[in-house]
Amino acid sequence: MGEGVSDDRLVQKIRKVKLLILDVDGVLTDGLIIIDDAGLESKHFNVRDGHGLKMLMRCGIAVALLTGRKSRVVEHRAADLGITEVYQGVWNKSEVFAGILERNRLAPEETAYIGDDVVDIPLLRRVGFSAAVADAVPEARAVADYVTQQPGGRGAVREVCELILRSQGRWGEIAARYEIV
Repeated sequence: MGEGVSDDRLVQKIRKVKLLILDVDGVLTDGLIIIDDAGLESKHFNVRDGHGLKMLMRCGIAVALLTGRKSRVVEHRAADLGITEVYQGVWNKSEVFAGILERNRLAPEETAYIGDDVVDIPLLRRVGFSAAVADAVPEARAVADYVTQQPGGRGAVREVCELILRSQGRWGEIAARYEIV
């Protein structure tokens, strides 16, 4: 069983994860899109969510972004975090997901996905481990393996990153690195 994780069935699913795929708006952000008078867009990202993703990547778990909208802000955030697999303007997430599996030579059960809306439900059902953020629509929360305590853009991604690291027995590496214990 994972460190601090009590559901054995859930831990078994999480232990297989090699790639975490994230929706962006409402998951990696709080869902707000700010557009100024000049038409420039901005979004709110949580630094702890970003650090959680960096910790995952340092432990060998890949990260990809998969979003329906297209935004330069997302490109900048991905580059800042070192995420190279970024898919924007995607209407059919299942189709792109199939390509991601093929390119990374992964089975669906080796992937995880975090979503927040009805467009995410097909992937929430197809991946090995699925999570919905606390403020996701009820339909997404109903099909997810795990619902975060934190809302999107406010710690939900970090929560899932820590859950993966603890379930895979990797939290000790993180604790040692940051002298937590």
